[in-house]
Amino acid sequence: MSTAELHTLTGAYALHALPESEQQAFERHLEDCEACTQEVRELSATAARLGLAVAEAPPRELRERVLREITNVRQETPAHGRRERTGGRGRTGRWYAYALAACVAAAAAFGGVAVWQNQVAQDARQEANQAQRQNEQLAQVLSAPDAKTSSSELTGGARGTVVVSQSQNRAVFLASGMAPPPSGKVYQIWFNDEGTMRSAGLMDPKASDDAVLLNGPVDQASGMGITVEPAGGSAEPTSDPVALMDFPTA
Repeated sequence: MSTAELHTLTGAYALHALPESEQQAFERHLEDCEACTQEVRELSATAARLGLAVAEAPPRELRERVLREITNVRQETPAHGRRERTGGRGRTGRWYAYALAACVAAAAAFGGVAVWQNQVAQDARQEANQAQRQNEQLAQVLSAPDAKTSSSELTGGARGTVVVSQSQNRAVFLASGMAPPPSGKVYQIWFNDEGTMRSAGLMDPKASDDAVLLNGPVDQASGMGITVEPAGGSAEPTSDPVALMDFPTA
C-alpha cells in the first residue's frame, strides 16, 4: 500500500473499520506522519461523542407545586359521636367530599404530569433517532474507502478538518478550538460552488469542538466557507468569511 493511500485511512482507522493487515500498516505510518496522527486524534475525539442524546427530566418544582396545592384544600374534622346532618349531608360527608375533590385534583395533576412526561420521552426518542441517523451518515463518510481529508488552521488558533467522500457524495467538517460566535449569532457553513455559496448547515454555537455532517450533496463544490450569521442562519452569506477551505482533490 502506497503512502498516498495510507493518508486516506484516517477516518476508517479512527472508527476501527480497518482489517488487521491495513491497521498494522497504518499504525507504522502514524509513527512518521504527524498530519495523520493529528487527524486521527481529532476524528477519534469526534467519534467518541457520536450517539449522545440528552433528555430532560420533569422539573422537581412541578411535583412540589401539585402537593402544595393539595394542602390548600380545606378539610373538616369528622364530628365525634352524633353525626350532624344538614340537608342529608353532615360535616363528615363534606369532609369526604373535600377529600374526594383533593384526590381527583391530585389524580388530574399527576395524570397531566404523566402525559407531559410521555411527551418528553417521545420527543427524546425522536431526537435520539434523528441523532443516530445523522451519526450513521457521518460515520459512513468518515469510513468510506474513498474518504479524503484536508486540514487547515483557522482564525483564533482553531483547527478545521474536512472529510469528503465522492461515493457518498457527502462531506463532514470537524472543528477544534472554535471561539464562540457573538451573542445572538451562529456559525454557518457554505459549499463553494465555483464562487456561489450554498448553505451546508449550522454549527452548534455552544460547542468549541464540533462535527457537522454538511447538509446536502457535495456535487461540484470545490470547497467550503464559514460565516457568522444571525441565529437560525441566512439564505445567503451576510458577512465576510471567517474561514475558507478547499476540498481535498483526488
